[in-house]
Amino acid sequence: MRILLFLITNVAVLAMAAIAMSVLTALGFIPQDAPYVQLLIWCALFGFGGSFISLALSKWVAKRSTKARVIESPQNDVERWLVDTVKRQADRVGVGMPEVAIFPSAEPNAFATGMFRNKALVAVSVGLLNSMNKDQVEAVLGHEMAHVANGDMITLTLIQGVLNTFVIFIARIIASQFDRGRFMIYIALQMAFGILASMVIAWFSRRREFRADAGGAELEGAPAMASALDRLRSFQGQPSQMPENMAAFGIRGGGLNKLLSTHPPLEERIARLQGQG
Repeated sequence: MRILLFLITNVAVLAMAAIAMSVLTALGFIPQDAPYVQLLIWCALFGFGGSFISLALSKWVAKRSTKARVIESPQNDVERWLVDTVKRQADRVGVGMPEVAIFPSAEPNAFATGMFRNKALVAVSVGLLNSMNKDQVEAVLGHEMAHVANGDMITLTLIQGVLNTFVIFIARIIASQFDRGRFMIYIALQMAFGILASMVIAWFSRRREFRADAGGAELEGAPAMASALDRLRSFQGQPSQMPENMAAFGIRGGGLNKLLSTHPPLEERIARLQGQG
């Protein structure tokens, strides 16, 4: 099951936060019986800090994990068409020109990520270019540009920061009630609450997918957007070749566990575009 780019990174961030806070407590920087307000401030520093670190690294992680090649200078008609399409869409939605990349995966997929709306990364797979027609690919790019224009990356980061803060805070409060094994209890609670927080993020991500579909439809037409999603249905049930941490804003949805699925069912997305949902 593929989860948002932030979620994998935040598992490590939460673990590091637990260790760091324990070290700072041992050194006396954070009193063991610190007032709740003071403790909450420390938790917010770690919670938001980890979330923004995840966002700051998102483009680098995306490029490395998918082996994406940024089109610095188009080498053929397909690359020129991709760059021109993204430039046209960026101008229409009022954002800076993103980096455009192609990554070597036979699975049809695409994603957008980056810390800033005006310095994003939009990437498509070789499989998407080989399996969709021009109108469908342009609709997919429109979907990704809608994510960029809607500021979904920073919005998810802020929500993740709030959730991280309370995950760390509540875990710390509960763990402090135990005399033995406090650190291990703290770690276990953070991981458990982190999973619950991931469900909240996944729910929010599903809502943003509908909005991005609408954005893609506005840029390239609802029939083209619905056609692209319908094309993806023919690939359902096949194993995903995308790295587990790379589906942050991809177009291929699904997942066995609906609570952790970052994308709504394709059937529901298509129905909404067709005015049936």
